[in-house]
Amino acid sequence: MEKALVAQKSPYEVEVEAGRKYAWCACGRSRAQPLCDGSHKGTGWNPVIFTAEKSQTVYFCGCKQTADRPLCDGTHSSL
Repeated sequence: MEKALVAQKSPYEVEVEAGRKYAWCACGRSRAQPLCDGSHKGTGWNPVIFTAEKSQTVYFCGCKQTADRPLCDGTHSSL
């Protein structure tokens, strides 16, 4: 499987709604970052489904290298 592309070296700040599901782009190819637009097809990657427990601001990983998928863990600082 190909390595995920770095979409950006900082997190994406997103307002999420309680109970709603979000498909986080894991491959880095989506033009709708940080969410999936289907660009992963044929790469072996699949989006990570995130269900918001409450309405709040979350920080989705932009570098795609996080160990806390789909949320930013600061890994971008070492790239």
